[in-house]
Amino acid sequence: EPQILVGLLTDATGFPLHVGAFAGNSAETHTMLPMITRFQEAYQLDEVTVVADAGMFSAANKQALIDAGLHYILSVKTPTVPEVIETWRRENPGEDYTHGQIWTQASASDGRKHTTPNTVTHFQYSHDRARRSLRGIKEQVAKAKRAVDGDIAIKRNRYIDLSAPNKKVNYALAAKHRALAGIK
Repeated sequence: EPQILVGLLTDATGFPLHVGAFAGNSAETHTMLPMITRFQEAYQLDEVTVVADAGMFSAANKQALIDAGLHYILSVKTPTVPEVIETWRRENPGEDYTHGQIWTQASASDGRKHTTPNTVTHFQYSHDRARRSLRGIKEQVAKAKRAVDGDIAIKRNRYIDLSAPNKKVNYALAAKHRALAGIK
């Protein structure tokens, strides 16, 4: 049976603003820019800010938005401790983040350090997000320890270093993840 993919643009409250149809075999990541372009043309809009989650925001989509001159807000977890937060931690040793604390860092959209910054990234700390992440990390490290000790079978666990001569718990990775807990 033929299928279609429906694209829907909404405002901040979820009110539908624009609807579009695409071939059913189109990936969502390939429909975002055409939907936005059609919306801009239909309503003669010069400036649009795209707000999306990581699922809709591939690297290609991000670059396409930049090339189209559009603004965007993206909510994702960061894989490394950002430079601005590392600086804050060095300047405030032993001090905990506060709920809602925000750091701002200008950077180049292509990740190069020696170019003019054209992107601003805001990082926010959430106490509740941190609590959930830390609980998950604690449980996974405990499970990794039990697996390394031979108490349970190893299926898959990010905190077990299988590249070492003997299996061992990767405490360095757990520490890195703890440092990022609550930051998005």
